[in-house]
Amino acid sequence: MKNTPSPHNLHSNRRKPISNFQYEDANNNKPKHQRFAALKAAVKKVAGVFKILLFGQREAIPKGAAVIDTRTNTRISGISSSTDISTWSDTKSSSKFKLSQSNNSSSALSGVIETKNFSYEEIFKATEKFSPANKIGEGAFGTVYKGRLGDGSLVAVKRAKKATYDKLIALEFKNEILTLSMIEHLNLVRLYGYLEHGDERIIVVEYVGNGTLREHLDGTLGNGLEAGERLDIAIDVAHAITYLHMYTDPPIIHRDIKSLNILITEKFRAKVADFGFARLSADPNATHISTQIKGTAGYLDPEYLKTYQLTEKSDVYSFGVLLVELMTGRRPIEPQKPANERLTTRWAMQMLKRGDAILVMDPKLRRNPASTMALEKILMLAKQCLAPLRQSRPSMQKCAEILWGIRKDFREKALSASSTPHYSANFPVRDAKKTRQTSFGIEDGDSYKFISA
Repeated sequence: MKNTPSPHNLHSNRRKPISNFQYEDANNNKPKHQRFAALKAAVKKVAGVFKILLFGQREAIPKGAAVIDTRTNTRISGISSSTDISTWSDTKSSSKFKLSQSNNSSSALSGVIETKNFSYEEIFKATEKFSPANKIGEGAFGTVYKGRLGDGSLVAVKRAKKATYDKLIALEFKNEILTLSMIEHLNLVRLYGYLEHGDERIIVVEYVGNGTLREHLDGTLGNGLEAGERLDIAIDVAHAITYLHMYTDPPIIHRDIKSLNILITEKFRAKVADFGFARLSADPNATHISTQIKGTAGYLDPEYLKTYQLTEKSDVYSFGVLLVELMTGRRPIEPQKPANERLTTRWAMQMLKRGDAILVMDPKLRRNPASTMALEKILMLAKQCLAPLRQSRPSMQKCAEILWGIRKDFREKALSASSTPHYSANFPVRDAKKTRQTSFGIEDGDSYKFISA
């Protein structure tokens, strides 16, 4: 059995707890009694901050039922009655949203990545006046544009919809900024900065220029993903979510893992995006009661839908749906298919149980011993992730371990059958040891080690 990371690796790579506040005494050169008074004032401020964090005022929001439209890939949103990431900062009287407290305050959140406050003029120029030619996507939050900053670097500019701007959009905006400011990993999009000016709400993030996973599965981009590339993508996503669950403090629950939120690089590696629904989990073993459900139809954990209790295992369920999507090429809900095939995960699991897993394989994938072996093993992992009870689902770290094993077996079988005409000659053969060390920080040895980027 593979081992979990050693305590040394785990703690040496974790970011400092976000709940730790650091204070600097600007009165070090003053007499002792004055410094003591300043210290007392600082202690009072700490107590006040923690009071806000633990017992901050929350607006009363009526309880609402989650409505899922099975005809489309509908995103479901709502307000949580427990503390979302955005409640960590009070912006009622501020014209500009801050990741940390202002210079006039003696405190700042530790572990927050430094970002830039862009001016509207900079963004306006970078996107060429928000030119339609630079539009690269659109979602519930708003429109995404490709931009080029003054230093020549490419960025993605997420601009909130003005006509529909409300408290829900404001919550998503702040959630995404605060989450992105606390994370740094190879397989997560990087935050460059943000802008909140008047009715403009803009987030500037890393530009990933090869579309979404969904676009590649649909065939609207690229020439189709080979089995090896799909395995790489699955592992990348598993590593990203493992990092969120295990290597941030407190852990982060993404809540919207889906193919539209997986961006593909030019080298066909994956980066997880869109943290508007993300939640902090102060206790990894605790559950969190929400008054409304957040997520996307088809990816939502049924236990979360039933009990309104959110845990990291809700992300595991969504990842299971994503695995089925990778293998079948289908969306989670396919209203145009026969009745028994409209819910893709149910259909795929039924075929797997009957021993007919090959029937659900994406027609775009090449059939060969390596790909059919990988298909069955990945569907078996998906079955574990889709378990009705969260306690029966594996952790994301365990998913990553299993996928590494599947990829190892896949490559060995593919290489041994490389003379077979059905096998793709474009299968990338890489130095596996070098890839593990440089891309993921995983070292070869007697045990599997996950090291945070």
